[in-house]
Amino acid sequence: MKQNPHLQHLLWLTLATIFISTSGSLGKYIDMPTPVVICWRSGLATLFLFLFCKYKGVSLKINNNRDRRTFLFAAIFMAAHWITYFYALKLSNVAIGMLTLFTFPVLTAILEPLFSKVKFDPIHILLGFLVLIGIYILAPEFNIESTQLQGVLLGLLSALCYALRILLLKSEVKTYNGSMLMFYQVAIMTVILAPVLFVMDSSNITTQYPFVIVLALLTTAIGHTIFINSLKYFKATTASIIGSTQPVFGIIIAYFFLNEIPTVNTFLGGSLILATVIIESIRSNKK
Repeated sequence: MKQNPHLQHLLWLTLATIFISTSGSLGKYIDMPTPVVICWRSGLATLFLFLFCKYKGVSLKINNNRDRRTFLFAAIFMAAHWITYFYALKLSNVAIGMLTLFTFPVLTAILEPLFSKVKFDPIHILLGFLVLIGIYILAPEFNIESTQLQGVLLGLLSALCYALRILLLKSEVKTYNGSMLMFYQVAIMTVILAPVLFVMDSSNITTQYPFVIVLALLTTAIGHTIFINSLKYFKATTASIIGSTQPVFGIIIAYFFLNEIPTVNTFLGGSLILATVIIESIRSNKK
């Protein structure tokens, strides 16, 4: 029976999305201080990605100092993104943490004119407004002492850091291999975060290491590598729409493994946020 290459690539892209979606449940479940978890995650991912790049013959050479500075700042924003995202998960739940993070495509579109010659599109004001309505529905009460609201705000901060990281690396993806870019980000993050191992309690690694390894290998190294490699077979809009199903997969995984049941507000607010992601994905592909 002849296999359909397009269907195979679609299955790989979906599988990568599911792997990446495990970050929500793992981030919520692992019982260690968040900076310690991120340090171990980035350190192990550095090892896995280094071995992968060597195996595939991917060059790790950085061309100039300007690119080195870009890699550094991208890694700082990536570290801030992961740390605030994991705090958002622990303070609220997987659904709220992942859905607020997925405001990043709209934030990226709004901020892009500040980083390049792309003209500001007024439609992004409308999309941004729809996202705010979605966030308003997600937040159960606007009381700063509410851990749910703190989770929403940290999720938004995580999305902002992620958007800034994307904008910084946008020009670099044309020059460098995706796995190489990811390798340097997690390697720099490991160096930056290494001191937390000496000032925060990391003794739980003896019991939590299986979950940290899954987070570093399956979620980070394998998930992101397959996702990046799959992009060459699809239009940007297809990849973006499939990628935007991450919160859906994440919520399903959290339901089975953490027994987290989303509320009606989560479904309503989340649907509005994901709708803006899909609209922006389709619009950006038509330009």
